[in-house]
Amino acid sequence: MYRPGEVLEGYFRLEEASPEQVRAVELSAVWHTEGKGEEDLSVHYFERLEPASGSANDFTQPHLFKSILPPSPLSYSGLILKIRWCVRARVFLARGKELTHEVPFQLGTVPSAQSVTAT
Repeated sequence: MYRPGEVLEGYFRLEEASPEQVRAVELSAVWHTEGKGEEDLSVHYFERLEPASGSANDFTQPHLFKSILPPSPLSYSGLILKIRWCVRARVFLARGKELTHEVPFQLGTVPSAQSVTAT
């Protein structure tokens, strides 16, 4: 769990990928809504890593990232709407395939909604 204004930091690495197999890696911190109505998605942090000038990046080595978290929207788990945060890595492979991995986290503390029953 993180508070607004705190630093979100971490790293990624690809365990079993040769540099020739990976065209690019995109790393982002995003929030999205779930529930009734249209779902929203917004990108807070984004970084795209590609081999520079034909040289290969060694994605098996840890790549560090760091971002200051915004004041809103806070994570929320309501009855009709949920706001979820995650760090997302998208790996673009040389043969056109794409792999995605997400790690959820919570921003702020908002009490969960509870249903009200009439008495």
